[in-house]
Amino acid sequence: MYWKALVLYRLKKNRAKWQIYLKSDLKDTLSQAKISLQLSILALLFALMASAVIILFRLLLLWINTFTETSELDFTEIVDDWRVLLPLIGSVLIWFVARISSKRYKRMGIAYVLHRVKLHYGKLPLQSAPSQFFQALFALATNFSVGREGPVIHLGAVTASVLAEKFKLPDNSVRIMCASGIAAGIAATFNTPLAAVIFVFEVVLREYKVHYFFPIIIAAICGTVTNQLVFGNIHEYDQIGITHIPFTQYPILAICGLILGCIAALFNSSLLKVTQTGQNWPLIYRVLLAGIITTIVGIFLPEALGSGDLAIDQAISDHPSILFLSALLIGKIIATIAAIGLGIPGGIIGPLFGIGALIGAILALFSALLFPSIAPYIGLYTIIGMTAIMGVCLSAPLAALVALLEMTNDPSIILPAMFVSIPAFLVAHQAFNTQSLFLKQLDIMGLDYRVSAVEQALQKIGVRALMDKRMVIVTDNDELLLEVLKRAEGRSVLVRNAQGQMEMLQLEMQLADEESALTRHPIEGLPDTATLNEVYAILSKERRGEVYIYQEHKEKIVGVIGWGALQKEIRSGQV
Repeated sequence: MYWKALVLYRLKKNRAKWQIYLKSDLKDTLSQAKISLQLSILALLFALMASAVIILFRLLLLWINTFTETSELDFTEIVDDWRVLLPLIGSVLIWFVARISSKRYKRMGIAYVLHRVKLHYGKLPLQSAPSQFFQALFALATNFSVGREGPVIHLGAVTASVLAEKFKLPDNSVRIMCASGIAAGIAATFNTPLAAVIFVFEVVLREYKVHYFFPIIIAAICGTVTNQLVFGNIHEYDQIGITHIPFTQYPILAICGLILGCIAALFNSSLLKVTQTGQNWPLIYRVLLAGIITTIVGIFLPEALGSGDLAIDQAISDHPSILFLSALLIGKIIATIAAIGLGIPGGIIGPLFGIGALIGAILALFSALLFPSIAPYIGLYTIIGMTAIMGVCLSAPLAALVALLEMTNDPSIILPAMFVSIPAFLVAHQAFNTQSLFLKQLDIMGLDYRVSAVEQALQKIGVRALMDKRMVIVTDNDELLLEVLKRAEGRSVLVRNAQGQMEMLQLEMQLADEESALTRHPIEGLPDTATLNEVYAILSKERRGEVYIYQEHKEKIVGVIGWGALQKEIRSGQV
């Protein structure tokens, strides 16, 4: 029995040591700004969880639509009964959820996620998820002119970042996991893996790094596979008839691009003005006003409500009327500005697709009056309008192009869509100074997103990648300190003083008598999940000194980083 107990004790002790070793080794690997298998595996696991949350959200939305019989295809048939008041009911429900939720976690949406990714490594509070989930669910179910991508991006980011913090991953890896969760959410919603990857890089991260690619791509694949297993391999806009357009009509496309750019700039400006005006209004006033406006629009133009699919169906219908499409466009713009500008939780991309489709169809019909040969290409003009409007309003032309490419499953849109997007983008950004809608929303909300080049580079490397593990920790005893320092053999010597604070022990040369003196100075500590940016923030004040790195609690010190090592890392070109 004694030997059995001894063996079990040894096994348990060795297993604990092995787990600690694996944990430390994993953190050391993830702290580096390099491609790693471990990071890719973690991205896959977190993407599975994020995809599950998004699929649950979509299934619950479908169930509610079935229960109320208000799916977008049937909504036009029920405007004469009580369900026309659904936006008002939705306003009350949204206000009620916000009322019972904590005021500390009221921010949500893509702009807020952008802020957290840039300044807080993508760490989003878990408490914001339920409010986002149910408010967006009610907004979509009651036919506000909002899209699904807003809530799925927030929910995907929250799921991945919370899991990453639970695993106590380094902060530089938390940002990558957050980006992976966003990619999984978009892919699981729209069945567009490549567009999800491009959107994350072009809109969310706003930078391209090789070691980001594999985790984000794996997450997008995971989201897409999950989507196809539950809903099938469906391309939402593959029913739009697209015919290859001849080069002789490209001059007309260029003119259409200029018009699209002007309309996009006007839409952005109007939406931002409404957002800024209602920013300080009480929530109940804002959501009720949005509900009233949406209800009025729905009574006269029910096709203008919802995420945008009804408007697209009208744009590609047989023999559409220019007058009706123009009225529908105005109604769609009003409903979208009212919903997004007054704070109804939801995305902007779905409504932008509807607006772009209507503009494209109207331009095609007008052009066909002058040039009848354009008549067969209304479907292509519709897609081109969707691509240009999204690309200009969000300053994401590549993400818009790839999204429509995957959603139509037709590569013939690439060249004409690119050709139209260039003049649209240039006229909006040069003539009207149009910027990304998300960034302007952040300015209105008073949330920063700007990070200096040095800080941005240092945020990509964890402290464990640079810390010096060679050190000696001693208690405060003046008689032994000099002897300890002599025997340290190049290792850092840390002293824990009587107050429990850490100090660095050094020998400094005295210029007067050329003798060395024993000096001590206090140093600050950082958790091993921090990045070099936090080290830089502490040491750059005096441009010297050290910080110690601890794991889990301050008594468990695992390394030291000095100003010299940090400067060497910066000069090396790695950051």
